[in-house]
Amino acid sequence: MNLKFGTGGIRATIGEGPDHLNLETIREATLGVAAYVKTLSEEPAVAIAYDSRNHSEEFAKEAARVLALRGCRAYIYPKLMPSPALSFAVRHLKCDAGICITASHNPKDYNGFKVYGKDGCQVTNDAAEAIQACIDKADKKEAQDDLPFEYFLESEDIVFISDKTIKAFLASIIKKRTQKELTSDLKVVYTPLNGAGLSCVSSILKYVGVNNLQLVTEQSKPDGNFPTCPNPNPEEPAALKVALKYCKKADADLLIATDPDSDRVGVAVQHQGAWKQLTGNQVGVLLLDYILKCRQEAGTLPERPVVIKTIVTTSMAERIAEHYGVEMIQTLTGFKYIGEQIGRLEKAGEAERFVFGFEESCGYLIGSYVRDKDAVGAAMLICEMADTYKSIGKTLVDVLKDLYRTYGRYKSELKNYAFEGTEAQRRMRYIRKSLAEKPEMKMRGSRVLRYQDYLEGIDELPKADVIKLWMEDGSEVVIRPSGTEPKIKVYTERKIDG
Repeated sequence: MNLKFGTGGIRATIGEGPDHLNLETIREATLGVAAYVKTLSEEPAVAIAYDSRNHSEEFAKEAARVLALRGCRAYIYPKLMPSPALSFAVRHLKCDAGICITASHNPKDYNGFKVYGKDGCQVTNDAAEAIQACIDKADKKEAQDDLPFEYFLESEDIVFISDKTIKAFLASIIKKRTQKELTSDLKVVYTPLNGAGLSCVSSILKYVGVNNLQLVTEQSKPDGNFPTCPNPNPEEPAALKVALKYCKKADADLLIATDPDSDRVGVAVQHQGAWKQLTGNQVGVLLLDYILKCRQEAGTLPERPVVIKTIVTTSMAERIAEHYGVEMIQTLTGFKYIGEQIGRLEKAGEAERFVFGFEESCGYLIGSYVRDKDAVGAAMLICEMADTYKSIGKTLVDVLKDLYRTYGRYKSELKNYAFEGTEAQRRMRYIRKSLAEKPEMKMRGSRVLRYQDYLEGIDELPKADVIKLWMEDGSEVVIRPSGTEPKIKVYTERKIDG
């Protein structure tokens, strides 16, 4: 297998050969996980989930079979489930690791093998390196036994995860409501983008009182070909095109869209007769202010509350946290680092201090019940927030403008530059070398005043292939290669008023 661990695991196109996701590479990856968890426990157990992508169920069952063959008990969801439900199951069932077969929001040609630690968090660098070493040492013949999936199911070396775990997952989310009931007739359109979110998201929205909920028919059923949405990323306007037609026809208030594994959520809102898609940063600051305000008014904020965000997420969040007297922790890009920080709080006996975590790429977590971004819980709280403001005659756009007046307006932009093969890594080396040789270089017409190279390890963060620039025009720029695709990502933010 030529595939290597990236952000939380492996992500690649589906196809034959060692450079693609197929049954053989899934077997090899699972052999590595099996060897790794056997170093952690004498009776290792691994939880497994899968989304709607082509071959996801097949890959998940093969992973379970290989684990059982290598002496590890496998707990597998009997139907497709969101990634956060896998994070929950790892801890709920006291497993040593978790595997989710998903490529998140990537195009239809992709699938992935996402690995979680026993803390329910996507594995971070040290664990990923240890698993990769186990994969490299694995003997392919160890997984070539003819015993089928059903054999291990009968012997209970493979166990289907019961409805009790799913109900416990949803109950943990419901506890994070800030209002007991919705007070307005909020009209919501929801699309799971042919992914895994339909059952959990629609169930929880109906439970909390979203009575006027309409599903996007063409995108409700699981379909790995994503026929009406080839790029199922709720950050992208094209992904919401079909759903917006439903919104206009129904005169809805709010659109909620979740990606195929339902860990990211996109939002659009009707404002003054037009529809506006909100960015991940905008939804994040709206949720942050709403949660802190509601919990402060209710007297339910913990002592020394903590909010966690990534370094590429809007600085506006820092101003809001400061206003409410909340500690802000910043991490490297990737929700696994947010989950890692929650784990540290838990080890210190302070998990209740965590209030909210988010990243600019539409990932939010409203409690410590899981250690990954969770579109199910976020969808619930976004609807509650929209309902609360509708009851006083405001849309989320109105509230966002109020926040801008209080904290200033921040303009954020993300540019993706795609390359072939290893060209993205070569370009990063060139940028780093250019800055070292000429630190006051120009970028987009503005001079670089100073820069930080996270490859050296900065602010007690792990070493990372990330560069941050402070520009003469007042903007801040972060440059990093994608952990899942051959791209360089350039994040720019500037405070433009206030």
